[in-house]
Amino acid sequence: MDNKKVWFITGAGRGMGVDITKAALGAGYKVVATGRNVDHVSKAIGEAQNLLVVKLDVTSEADAQAAVKSTIEKFGRIDILVNNAANFYAGFFEELTMEQINKQLQTSLNGPMIVTRAVLPVMRRQRLGHIISISSTAGLTSFDFCSAYSASKFGLEGWMQALQVEVAPFGIHTTIVNPGFFRTELLTEQSTNYADKPIKDYDERRAQQMQFWKGANGQQSGDPAKLAKALIEIANEEHPPLRFIAGADAINTAEQVVSTLQKQLNAYRKLSSSLDYDKA
Repeated sequence: MDNKKVWFITGAGRGMGVDITKAALGAGYKVVATGRNVDHVSKAIGEAQNLLVVKLDVTSEADAQAAVKSTIEKFGRIDILVNNAANFYAGFFEELTMEQINKQLQTSLNGPMIVTRAVLPVMRRQRLGHIISISSTAGLTSFDFCSAYSASKFGLEGWMQALQVEVAPFGIHTTIVNPGFFRTELLTEQSTNYADKPIKDYDERRAQQMQFWKGANGQQSGDPAKLAKALIEIANEEHPPLRFIAGADAINTAEQVVSTLQKQLNAYRKLSSSLDYDKA
């Protein structure tokens, strides 16, 4: 394990970001913990010799550039970027406003792009690095009431898969992480926003969904501290995985996605295979 490595973590003031930051510090790494409110981040993490707390709103290009500049001035390098900052706009698509949908995409899709764009020149110069982006099982399949969130995570996955091919020649690795239900702060009032344009036709199902999501807060089966340690292990591998399915529930979801896709492929295989131009 190379303890000289520098971890750069977004959304480090709450939820999974706190656990990842503490795990990296506990493993002896230098860590840049970022968040919109530096006092909140400092309070959540505490003091540590190898810790730099930096202001970063992931939707701000200026913040991203400044945070990377501060990191290089302090530590001279960035080895692992963890795109962790997230929020959750829950609701039926028709009841979500375009403003809410855009805010979801701005934080969960554009945000990781903005931060990665600021970090990549550093990693290219080093000819090494590892970009870890926290997706979700909602990036593998979608659920009702999660249309905006899934749109952001599906977009994140498509971008990351293309990025992997683009940056591999520079010695830069990428990993998509698909957590299942982990007991983070994502479902708290500070991170979850609900659709606010109710349509009567959705009333009954909305009530059921609201009961589920609010009831799930604090009851999730996954331990974020264990996931954080798993990320430390993955980052130490010579050839880290392109994708890490995190949690037994996430494995079940992924297996269902694979099975469903195979069934859909087989159901129309003959018709699908008949669409080429006829040979002369």
